[in-house]
Amino acid sequence: MHIKDRTFIVTGGSSGLGLATCQDLAAAGGWIAVLDLNHEAGEEAVKSLGQEKSVFFECDVTESESIEGAVKNVAKWIEKTGKPIGGIVSAAGVGNPGKVCLIILNGACILIPLQLIDRNNNPIPMSAIDFVLNVNLRGTLDFVRQCLPLMTKTNPDGSDGERGVIILVSSSAAYDGQPGQVSYAASKGAVRSLTLPLARDLAQYGIRVVTIAPSLFESRMTAMMTDKVRQSLQRVMEFPRRAGKADEFAQLVRSSIENKMLNGVCIRLDGAMRMPSRM
Repeated sequence: MHIKDRTFIVTGGSSGLGLATCQDLAAAGGWIAVLDLNHEAGEEAVKSLGQEKSVFFECDVTESESIEGAVKNVAKWIEKTGKPIGGIVSAAGVGNPGKVCLIILNGACILIPLQLIDRNNNPIPMSAIDFVLNVNLRGTLDFVRQCLPLMTKTNPDGSDGERGVIILVSSSAAYDGQPGQVSYAASKGAVRSLTLPLARDLAQYGIRVVTIAPSLFESRMTAMMTDKVRQSLQRVMEFPRRAGKADEFAQLVRSSIENKMLNGVCIRLDGAMRMPSRM
């Protein structure tokens, strides 16, 4: 898929890996629709990307109506610019270092316990589990399904008749989740597992699906880790022995979009890191 003069929709696009992806695709000539909860950060992202070729729409991936409204706005923007959709990147998600889930909601950091029972041997509220699943899994599927009609009606490109690329984000926890990561690993493992059947479903339309499973990457969420947690994770890294950088994630997104033979696969982006069972 050619990136130049095509539109790419990125959830979680105002910060971290999502923002780096937007910047990389914009530098390659793409037109970027940034979807995120934080309006202020979204507007700042558009300024950095260039307001002529980017746009921000507020979107909460846990609410179908919010996704629907954002996608309709993107469709109107595409009609106005004349730049057909080239792909979508589902980068919105919540992560958890250790035995809590760390989320950033409207700029505020919130910790949610993720062990299934608390210190008093009581089951944790189902709402805590639902939150992680709703953002990482349900939100991903909802975003994809609502964007698909934009892709399927796009004129096919090139001799292979390609119409678009879907980039999903899993995690190394989908392979070797740590204690306390049951909900998180379940959500990211599901994203990994749905990659192939989704690619098979969409092959008839010329739409590819690629999932990326990063390990420890520099972000606002991982910046909240304690030194003990960070050092413990760095000790099990092979090479390089450091957290991944956002531009390295973005580089793989771009390669996944441009390389037509990447399809139905989940790619580990982890420097051979394997998550330890204990810190």
